[in-house]
Amino acid sequence: MSLPIPQKILIIGPSWVGDMVMAQSLFIALKQQYPQCQIDVLAPAWTRPLLVRMPEITEAIAMPVGHGSLQWGLRKQVARELRDKSYDQAILLPNSLKSALIPWLAKIPLRTGWKGEMRYGLLNDLRPLDKQRYPLMVERFTALAYPKNHDLPEPPKPSLRVEPESVPALLEKFGLNLDRPVLVLCPGAEFGPAKRWPESHYAAVAEQKIADGWQVWIMGSGKDQPVAQAIVEQLSEPDCAHVLAGHTELADAVDLMAQASAVVSNDSGLMHIAAALNRPLVAVYGSTSPGFTPPLAEQVAIVSIPVDCGPCFQRECPQGHLKCLNNLSPSQVLEALTTISESQPVQMVDS
Repeated sequence: MSLPIPQKILIIGPSWVGDMVMAQSLFIALKQQYPQCQIDVLAPAWTRPLLVRMPEITEAIAMPVGHGSLQWGLRKQVARELRDKSYDQAILLPNSLKSALIPWLAKIPLRTGWKGEMRYGLLNDLRPLDKQRYPLMVERFTALAYPKNHDLPEPPKPSLRVEPESVPALLEKFGLNLDRPVLVLCPGAEFGPAKRWPESHYAAVAEQKIADGWQVWIMGSGKDQPVAQAIVEQLSEPDCAHVLAGHTELADAVDLMAQASAVVSNDSGLMHIAAALNRPLVAVYGSTSPGFTPPLAEQVAIVSIPVDCGPCFQRECPQGHLKCLNNLSPSQVLEALTTISESQPVQMVDS
């Protein structure tokens, strides 16, 4: 199918941090094909700090409708405003029926997306998803940049822009310095506890790196403050650790994480941000799998252990034992940190 060259493209964006970072691969692929095109993204307002760090994006448009809610009148109002922008194409990353309503109401001529929920009529470039052909989420996103059945090249890697001029003020604001190498820990995961490596294991890694002459910054949301504080309380030199969880805006976290000498993270949005900043990264996987949403970078060690019940992709451990995380030792993560610090990146570190 030969499609017209789009000049203005509207992306209906995802609602999770990690997914939005991976969506940049689609944006880059579109710019590679259509260098002069304008790409706008309709997504929740919180995504704006990420989108402004992506040079491919012209405008981040706040989606006023809450996730999962219909709010028909509000959707029609948004559609009327978008109609005046005269988009040539809409590309939908969510697979829900509701996400297809606004592009259809806005009368955008070409509306592209995977079949997902029943979206016949709402999308006129509707594509059946072959999960074997596109096993990775980033492949499913990027494939929508090309005509149907087009051979998919390797997706470009996300690359967030850093604002180095903001760093001195951030260091002063949070009482930080760069006198020692920085290990960033990201012990949270919005998905649920089945993705969270135990705080005692994080503390063991922090203890060793502090003994090696490093300092530790712990990042995350306000929900991660208790676990961050629990990590610090287990350290023999707590003054070498700084809890930033819940205190930084998303843009602050991007610029501060860019200063890290290494990052250890659960499978989370911050993991994908670290990858997009090309920081040496150890990614800890529990209930989920790097076979679907791996960090998209070169300096990455993915650490997991095989268990007979996983990956289960559940928010909470169905068996109640969390073997996939509890039995993954701090020594494995420390070994992976040494590997990515001293040599070329490795792709998998298993027990």
